[in-house]
Amino acid sequence: MEEPLPAGGSCLLGSINLSEFIINPFTDKAYFDFNSFNNTVKQCVIALNEVLDEGLSLHPLEEQRESVANWRQIGLGNMADADCLIKLGIKYGNKESLKILDKIGYSMINSAIQQSALLAKEHGAYPMYNKEAVMSSSFFIQNTSEETKVLVEKYGLRNSQLLTIAPTGSLSTMLGVSGGIEPVYDISYTRKTESLHKKDEYYKVYTPIVAEYMKLKNIISEEDLPDIFVTAMNLNYRERIDVQSTWQTYIDASISSTVNVPEDFTIEDVENLYLYAYEKGLKGITIYRNNCARTGILTNNKSEDIEIQQDYIIPKLAMVRAKGERVKLPTGCGSIWLMTFKDKNNNLAEIFSQPGTSGGCQGLTEALTRTVSLLFRSGVHPDYIIDQLQSVKCPVAMNARKEGKCDGKSCSDIIAKELLYQLGKNKNTLKQSNNRTKCNSISSINSNKCPECGEVLRFEGGCVTCSNCGYSKCE
Repeated sequence: MEEPLPAGGSCLLGSINLSEFIINPFTDKAYFDFNSFNNTVKQCVIALNEVLDEGLSLHPLEEQRESVANWRQIGLGNMADADCLIKLGIKYGNKESLKILDKIGYSMINSAIQQSALLAKEHGAYPMYNKEAVMSSSFFIQNTSEETKVLVEKYGLRNSQLLTIAPTGSLSTMLGVSGGIEPVYDISYTRKTESLHKKDEYYKVYTPIVAEYMKLKNIISEEDLPDIFVTAMNLNYRERIDVQSTWQTYIDASISSTVNVPEDFTIEDVENLYLYAYEKGLKGITIYRNNCARTGILTNNKSEDIEIQQDYIIPKLAMVRAKGERVKLPTGCGSIWLMTFKDKNNNLAEIFSQPGTSGGCQGLTEALTRTVSLLFRSGVHPDYIIDQLQSVKCPVAMNARKEGKCDGKSCSDIIAKELLYQLGKNKNTLKQSNNRTKCNSISSINSNKCPECGEVLRFEGGCVTCSNCGYSKCE
């Protein structure tokens, strides 16, 4: 307690979910269960000490092992303060909230010191323990009961450091509660993740405590929520600092804290915020201005320019010039001419269809081949595409196959067989050698648009044509 600690020391961290200690939440009879909370604090102190002992020899440097052994620093903290207050029906930052947090904070540090003394009774005080420095410190005197003082006087302390309110962003998100001593970020918000993809991804998220309350109270509109649902977006920064100042009284280490401020927060406002934090005795504080140059993990930007859960592949442009093969394929409802083209690496790159004189499902077949070409240019493995094409059945084609008029159970299946042939996997199934001819493809580099009118070009027999204005170009 208030002894100088060596630089580079290691500290084990743990956090208690305060919202789990509310009895009769969301009612007029709600209250904080201090007995259960105090017992939990003591069990956490025991657990963190056991983890410290278990990992003591695993630190890579001798200096680290020596520091941990001499000072035995642990950092028990808390999270879900905002959820706790909401369940009690108390508005974050007002006088009533500061009063209950003050009581929780005192109970937490007193219980932690008491348990550390009991561990010292069993295992001895930490090697660098200085009884006189601890017993005379204002922090210790103000934050311990007479019973605790007697225990420390008699046995000393097992740990030089006990409480730290660390960042709990990922942990609190996993549990669906508010982080650390922070207010609820927003009623709903956008979460950004950078770890799972090569680019930023955004997800719209609704705050769990809000959803829980609205469901319980049969509230449909967010506008009908009571004023206890203050957020980081609308909370006065002085109230936010008041909460941290209350906790700082009972934290012997430090507090991870960020004050969110609006985009129009001025330089003078920033100066006043830091001065107020200094006046309130804060060891440190960080601010984040909304919509600043570096986007935060959480944003409340709901504008349409943020793409939610975008993970799209942008396909390559169609080849300007390619050589391929043209084959006539009988189907259940007429013949189609199918053109297949490969890139310079001999990979399937494009396919196009044209109905024969006997007809065929012109629109659907064209749409199908366009989609398959798009998948090829997007890097999808042909085996997956072929598998999907072969899974489709058509009654007309099935009957025609029984009569020996076609060689597949649907147009897509017949196209799949041709793709297998082009891949060298189906040489014996399709016997269309007499109907095969070499063909060329010329396509516009600008998304296959007609250079005259801008409409989409059609690929017909090695030529590109425009059905709108009649433009045509062949190899």
